[in-house]
Amino acid sequence: MSTLFYQKARRHLSRKCPVMKRLIGKVGPCTLTPNPADPFTLLVRCVISQQISTKAAESIYGRLASVVGGPPTPMAKIAKLTEAQFKECGVSGPKQRTLRAVIDHVKANPKLLPGIEKRDNETIHEQLTAIKGIGPWSADMFLIFGLGRPDVLPVGDYGFRAALKVQFQLDELPKPDKAAELSAPWQPYRSIATWYLWRSLENEK
Repeated sequence: MSTLFYQKARRHLSRKCPVMKRLIGKVGPCTLTPNPADPFTLLVRCVISQQISTKAAESIYGRLASVVGGPPTPMAKIAKLTEAQFKECGVSGPKQRTLRAVIDHVKANPKLLPGIEKRDNETIHEQLTAIKGIGPWSADMFLIFGLGRPDVLPVGDYGFRAALKVQFQLDELPKPDKAAELSAPWQPYRSIATWYLWRSLENEK
């Protein structure tokens, strides 16, 4: 995503949505930087990030990387980690099981990850959520932060919905259909708009 791309996205969002115009003015330029690394590393990061803060996830991944190396994260070394080693890195039991499920699935489907960046969002969603423990949220994060897809709407993300509630002055957290309705004018830059909503939560602290 280039500076020119972000400028175009900001102009579109500001023109189509008063809420976005205000947020963009308050937050400033978008600094979302996709980290393509390698697909397996992206999946590991997505699993670690489930239901915890970005800061905590970065800390856990850092400890894990210090043990196995990376990025890119070596799958063979991850596979050999014991439960105790995972725990020392801060990886919970459920996430350990998900990481092992990812490894097993990737090994059983060797064509899954090579060239995944060339597939459309729907196909990637379908293929990733076939892995036990990888749900729509993880697939959305893979698309936004890994592949830099510009028009992803993570309706399952609590922070996104909480920010919508605040910024649009709603009485309750919006359900997925309401979130989709509110975000329709943002297309084809819903990932960028989502980033601004996430940043708005930080500014509220």
